[in-house]
Amino acid sequence: MDITSQVNTGWMLTATVAVTLMLPGLALYYGGLSRTKNILNTMMIVFGGFAVTAVLWVLYGYGLTLGNSVGGAGIIGDPIGLFGIQSLLGAETPEGTVPAILIAVFQLIFAGLTVGIIGGAVEGRMKFSTWLIFSGLWATFVYFPVAHWVFAFDSADGSTVGGWIANQLHAIDFAGGTAVHMNAGVAALVLAFFLGKRRDFPHVGRPGNLPIAIVGGGLLLVGWYGFNGGSSGGINDSAGVAVTNTLIAACAGLLGWLIVEQIVRKAATSLGAISGVLAGLVAITPAANSVSPVGAIIIGLLAGVVAFAALSLKEKVGYDDALDAVAIHMFPGIFGTLAIGFLADPASPAGATGIFFGGDWGLLGTQALAIVAVFVYTFVVTALISWLLKVTVGLRVADGTEVTGLDTTLHAETAYDLDDVRS
Repeated sequence: MDITSQVNTGWMLTATVAVTLMLPGLALYYGGLSRTKNILNTMMIVFGGFAVTAVLWVLYGYGLTLGNSVGGAGIIGDPIGLFGIQSLLGAETPEGTVPAILIAVFQLIFAGLTVGIIGGAVEGRMKFSTWLIFSGLWATFVYFPVAHWVFAFDSADGSTVGGWIANQLHAIDFAGGTAVHMNAGVAALVLAFFLGKRRDFPHVGRPGNLPIAIVGGGLLLVGWYGFNGGSSGGINDSAGVAVTNTLIAACAGLLGWLIVEQIVRKAATSLGAISGVLAGLVAITPAANSVSPVGAIIIGLLAGVVAFAALSLKEKVGYDDALDAVAIHMFPGIFGTLAIGFLADPASPAGATGIFFGGDWGLLGTQALAIVAVFVYTFVVTALISWLLKVTVGLRVADGTEVTGLDTTLHAETAYDLDDVRS
């Protein structure tokens, strides 16, 4: 392995460790937002969905996502010869690149986290066994194909054909505004509709442990450096710009949310602060290497406002997205992907030119088409999966289980020893 490959591999190993922090981060964030009686179940939802997806990724998900596109159509990768990623062991590493198996595990984490994000919609009312089945089906029929569209690029020598959004449409989605965040948010919306509202919606009580949620959000912020920075594939200009824009957008997202929250609710809350951070992070994810730091500020600020405004849709439209996966992921994901059409800076590593820098409307149209394609596909297929599970194994726990709480009834545990506290 040449020195450039060694350096790039070192960075990707670091990024992989960082992005893995997002798993406990997401579990803590969602767990802290859950009601006390469901905290452990919510954390199990995140870890369980991740585990199912990871196993399927090794068996065939890597091939479906990053394998040579079947028939050169850019729709789905070919898993033949990639079962168990066995063929990646000892594979030659071209000069300046990183081992293929490291890219495989880096992308595995993306897949598992995307499934975990959906779990924010189901707090307190979905069967854990059904959730695990849903995770496997959704990863197979939704995430792997969509990730192929967005993340699989044609090889330089033309031997491997990638996905249609990345290579034929040429939409910009640096680290997953469509494939990860909007994808998961749309699925969360559909699943919330099929599950129905919690028994006491919208008066469902307060989060069980806000400090834990804030710590989880902080871990997500740290992990996002690996999420976005690692998507550069090595130590290069894209990595530096992506990490810089990630931090700036997160800070701007906090300010954007708190400003509008203070105006509307007359209070700037800690939950609002960490929610704004995450909204900014989601929105900058697709645009991390295509906008300037000032562009990142604009995206982050507006993402905080967009996510806050989206909260009110739950009661207006009538879906119970318990932990706001739709508001925090779907809407900022859409916004950030579209914002590239306006704010793409030709001086950035991506080299694209947005409308505000003298570009035409073509880039915005390309970004919008990618959004519509992923939205429609994910909505329809997730609805089919949810319907199938509802009429077969059932989606929702019994009323008594929901009232008592899923921690004790499904997992025979409690997060806190409340009897000891009372005594």
